[in-house]
Amino acid sequence: MQYVTLNNGIKMPVLGYGVYQIPPEDTERCVSDALAVGYRSIDTAQAYRNEDGVGNAVSASGIARNELFITTKVWISNYGYENTLRSIDESLSKLKTDYVDLFLIHQPFGDVYGAYKALIQAHKDGKIRAVGVSNFLPDRLTDMALFNELVPAVNQIEAHAFWQRKWDLQVAQKLGVQPMSWASFAEGRNDYFTNPVLTEIGNKYNKTVAQTALRFLIQKGFVVIPKTVNKARMQQNLNVFDFELSAQDVATIESLDQNRPLFVAHNTVEAVERFHGFTKR
Repeated sequence: MQYVTLNNGIKMPVLGYGVYQIPPEDTERCVSDALAVGYRSIDTAQAYRNEDGVGNAVSASGIARNELFITTKVWISNYGYENTLRSIDESLSKLKTDYVDLFLIHQPFGDVYGAYKALIQAHKDGKIRAVGVSNFLPDRLTDMALFNELVPAVNQIEAHAFWQRKWDLQVAQKLGVQPMSWASFAEGRNDYFTNPVLTEIGNKYNKTVAQTALRFLIQKGFVVIPKTVNKARMQQNLNVFDFELSAQDVATIESLDQNRPLFVAHNTVEAVERFHGFTKR
């Protein structure tokens, strides 16, 4: 496994296992499989409603806690200083751990400042090793970095071959923030797994489209957290450190960039209204 060093000196695996959209009843089994094949970084969130399953799997694994890197995220309905502090303790209880390695602000709307200040306090209290954000566009990320006591260690964003986030990468590098990809496979949209460019390049290295896509993101500087419920594919997704894409192949994949989101455009009125609705539930 390769690691990146976050802006506070903490080491984080470059590749982890994501549990978004894994049903709560299946999460323990899937995380147990992931840990068994060698994953040591697990990414979850309050909104996924499966922190319990992650905690159960980690507890049953017998793996020393300091060998694991656990990430979770505070949901928008738990924003606000006191609410966030309370939700941090709830997440720790569900995850069956005394601390989380990385705690993120999940969405860039609502009382993000109150929530972020709570994460900073929990960091001071030893409950969080690193704090960060998710889905923050470059202007919002810069605002969080310049107007808070701690610069976010990570920004987790939609990133894949069809939206490569070139400007986001430049801003993150300038601020010292580690970019992290969600939807590394674009959730299969646009015939991702049969894309002729990714297929042809993968064949050159005797690798799958998924492995090629992950390798591309890693070489561009992203931490990746691919999700699958298939144990064999979990193992495949781990096997991306025994090859390196050539500069020409990287440039060819860069030509796939459509420079727009496939999921949520966070800079639209519709997105703000949509996420505001979550605060009422």
